[in-house]
Amino acid sequence: MRKTLFLAAALTLLTVLNASAQSRSSSQSYTTALGVKFYPGAVSLKHFVNGKNAIEGLGYFWERGMRITGLYEIHFDINGAPGLKWYVGPGAHVGFYNTKYRGSSGSSSQVGIDGVLGLDYKFRDAPINLSLDWQPSFEFGGDNAPYSGFAGNWGGFAIRYTF
Repeated sequence: MRKTLFLAAALTLLTVLNASAQSRSSSQSYTTALGVKFYPGAVSLKHFVNGKNAIEGLGYFWERGMRITGLYEIHFDINGAPGLKWYVGPGAHVGFYNTKYRGSSGSSSQVGIDGVLGLDYKFRDAPINLSLDWQPSFEFGGDNAPYSGFAGNWGGFAIRYTF
């Protein structure tokens, strides 16, 4: 049910963003992209708010819960590499976790802060965008929280369709 609601909201947002993107120009080679990010596996929606600043929403879903992340990414050109940019930025997330696997019952909700550092490539003649990034995070939680503290294992390889 949560996956269906999330996908419906993402598709609605994508339609609105696509309609507004058709009437504006940008120095970026695409305005909006929707796809998947591998490891640990997420739905990714990225939208440029101007030529070099983008927001990215990520929805991670797995057997131990779900995590929703928002990132603000600042993109920079790489000289001699058309279509390739590097980016960096801050973000935040909220996680909803099933704690049964840890020997206790119930669930937990936690919040955290994120950073991102990565590469973004847009194919010139195809509506495909690839990215590779590292997304370190710090999650706030107490003794009963399934996750807390620093985690350096977020991020991954994304494939997105551009609009």
